[in-house]
Amino acid sequence: MEFLELAITLLLVLCILLGSGVWVGLAMIGVGVVAMTFFTGRPVGSSMFSSMWMSSTSWSLTALPLFIWMGEILYRTKLSESMFKGLSPWMNWLPGRLMHTNIVGCTLFAAVSGSSAATLTTVGKMSMPELSRRGYSDFMTIGTLAGASTLGLMIPPSLTMIVYGVITNQSIPKLFIAGIIPGLVLATLFMSYIVLWALIFKPKLAKEKSMSLREKLYESRLLIPVFLLIILVIGSMYAGLATATEAASLGVGGALVLAAIQRSLNWNSFIDSLLNAVKTSCMIALILAGASFLSMSMGFTGLPRSLAEWVATFDLSPFGLLLALMVVYIILGCFLDGISAVVLTMAVVAPMLRDAGIDLLWFGIFVLVMVEMAQITPPVGFNLFVMKGMTHHSLGYIARAALPMFLIMILMAFILIAFPELATYLPSIMSDSPR
Repeated sequence: MEFLELAITLLLVLCILLGSGVWVGLAMIGVGVVAMTFFTGRPVGSSMFSSMWMSSTSWSLTALPLFIWMGEILYRTKLSESMFKGLSPWMNWLPGRLMHTNIVGCTLFAAVSGSSAATLTTVGKMSMPELSRRGYSDFMTIGTLAGASTLGLMIPPSLTMIVYGVITNQSIPKLFIAGIIPGLVLATLFMSYIVLWALIFKPKLAKEKSMSLREKLYESRLLIPVFLLIILVIGSMYAGLATATEAASLGVGGALVLAAIQRSLNWNSFIDSLLNAVKTSCMIALILAGASFLSMSMGFTGLPRSLAEWVATFDLSPFGLLLALMVVYIILGCFLDGISAVVLTMAVVAPMLRDAGIDLLWFGIFVLVMVEMAQITPPVGFNLFVMKGMTHHSLGYIARAALPMFLIMILMAFILIAFPELATYLPSIMSDSPR
């Protein structure tokens, strides 16, 4: 069982580095150096530089900073205000009324953003003041926002999907398309939770003035920019007219045009959007570079193969393996952000999945549900901290409010296992296009 000793040793090194405050990307490089130096006879320097260079020059990665920049531009527009005005007339008849604008608003913004934090901030600054003014429950508003904003990771374009696609060599456009139906199903589950809450507790919610169909349609004109961006970005990829990178470029262009029309982007905010996009892109690039070197070093030690063979001795069914991985990702989500959890584990997990005959494209959507859960899992759930910065409530209060959404995501994971076609159907009919 030497490989278990090796695994425990490297895990301890990783925990020490992360616990001492070392950046995730540098911590992975450190673990790779220890593995190569003490457990293989390979030269560290040349292996490190070649693996990090190859991961950093992947053409698929060029879509990443563009989608991040698109989200930064949209965050600075009046899109959130327009979405609330356009959605609210259509939500008023549902049990829970305008609370559903949190879910639908997050779903729509997720389709033009790619970041859960950007989705939460943008939709939150739109809906929280309006819902509070109308007397809606803070507990429900905060919980539904924290949970629904994670749809920014599931509904394309998703930054985590791009990272996963690069690591596992999966088609990024196909991953994007695979996330559409599961994302909509998850949004429907969130809305069903609001309906049940309203039917059980019967809260006294302010009635909005009634509108004729013509008036509702007139207000819906404010949603046109969102739908045009969705068609531009997702439609161009689904039709095979654009790769992920080209679609991202179209999205940036569309966001700039929208900002220009609304006159909401001046020179200072334009520079801020660029700088924030560069900072986020560099952070993710460092994590990817570290993950690439760590994956190479793990391959040289033979650890992934040994672990896969060891797991095979338990004779786990594919369902049992997925349950075990679900527990692992839930635990990791308590301490790591989603992208870090994915890149840290795929070097070991991918061989196991291939041996078990599990489709890596499908697993990309499954693991995204796990990553979404990590966004609202204490103590380091990123969305919890973002929400704390937007409200006067404690992290404990926000985590309790988001707990039902966490449980719904667990249900979604089982739905994906029971009905894998939710993630595989659209990619199967999508024409092959270059990554």
